[in-house]
Amino acid sequence: MYKFKEVPGNRFVVSIANHVEIAEALMAFCKEKGILAGNIVGIGAVSEATFRFLDPATMKYVDKTFSEQMEITNLTGNISQKDGEPYLHLHLTCSRRDYSCIGGHLLTARINGACELLVAAFPGVEIGRYKDPETGLNLYEF
Repeated sequence: MYKFKEVPGNRFVVSIANHVEIAEALMAFCKEKGILAGNIVGIGAVSEATFRFLDPATMKYVDKTFSEQMEITNLTGNISQKDGEPYLHLHLTCSRRDYSCIGGHLLTARINGACELLVAAFPGVEIGRYKDPETGLNLYEF
């Protein structure tokens, strides 16, 4: 599903295997390494990505899937914990064949080519999440 190399400073260089779903691989990696706080940056390519948008007027999520070859121009996110498990909050920007970009909150994306990430762990840091009734979001809880 992925390969990784640990580098100094509680950081990991991670390569997600071709055709694997990004969030699934990252969740498995965080569980394997016991990472409950940190951040993620990366680049790569996908054949499909589903973005999620919370409509504040209705407090409902709207998902949209794009099925085409795209370059990941930026994947960024953070790692916290909810209910004792890693909680990933990921955003993705992708470049399309016509050089236009799409992006937003990442729900799922399937690698088609490569995915190269840097994961920085924050050992000993506790950052939880709670469901905020006003916004409907899982916000940081310190």
